[in-house]
Amino acid sequence: MAFADDVAERRGLDADWLRSTLGQARFLPQVPRLMLPPARGTAKNWEAYRARFIDEVRVGAGVRFWQQHRSALARAEREYGVPAEIIVGIIGVETLYGRHMGNIRVLDALATLTFDFPDAHPRAAERRVYFRGELEQFLSMAQRGGTDPFEPRGSYAGARGLGQFMPTSWARWAVDFDHDGHIDLYGSPEDAIGSVANYFLAHGWTPGMATHYSVMFDPAGADMATLMAPDILPTFSAERMAELGAAVLGAGAQHSGPLALVELQNGDAPPSYVAGTQNFYAVTRYNWSSYYAMAVIELGREVAQARGR
Repeated sequence: MAFADDVAERRGLDADWLRSTLGQARFLPQVPRLMLPPARGTAKNWEAYRARFIDEVRVGAGVRFWQQHRSALARAEREYGVPAEIIVGIIGVETLYGRHMGNIRVLDALATLTFDFPDAHPRAAERRVYFRGELEQFLSMAQRGGTDPFEPRGSYAGARGLGQFMPTSWARWAVDFDHDGHIDLYGSPEDAIGSVANYFLAHGWTPGMATHYSVMFDPAGADMATLMAPDILPTFSAERMAELGAAVLGAGAQHSGPLALVELQNGDAPPSYVAGTQNFYAVTRYNWSSYYAMAVIELGREVAQARGR
């Protein structure tokens, strides 16, 4: 109730409505558990992760989605500079092209993560602040828009629609791409396509730039401590990476912007490595994981190739 009063005062909203709405939110006991990272020592496995998102069913659905919405995808590519295959990859990984948008009441998910985020999470304080902001935005949009706050369904984290936008992303970057007078990220694939493209442009996507390049090196002889220190943040020139023992191959050798050495672990097998560009980093702004970003990129590529066949 203190949260409701604070939001009402700062945003000029109706305090009684906020109190009544929050009073009907329900704690979801499974949600805090889903937020916890894997147990320490659990090996990451890129090949296993990839297999979850790139298979015949998802690729086939992606081809059909691209065919059905090819004009909207082409227009998004023209207007925002984001390739159709990246947009197709995002919507495919997030919801299998609308098949799995989540059935958890968004109000309950966001309230649970605001007031009962698990203390065991390594970034618990930071994440509580984040979800507090998302709950505030969700309630503000519902009251100002006159919509039912109990109706929206989504993921256990409170994300909604074909592209799984959080409330602040919806408020800042969602667009009415089909020009029907309102934004609908559930029922309008065109709005979802334009919104995903707009999100990427706002997060540093550079039209025409590759997402990553192949690298050749021997980890035993490279300066891995220096190469891995920035994690996935593009930091090194191609020349500097070569000096540190990781040669960027092909067109990447002439890449003019910063690069990052991206490591994808493969369980007990040797890791895979690529040189990620600023556009690879932009994909990780949708979900802060290099595994996620590579799955999006490779799913989009597989769909494009299957569509060509």
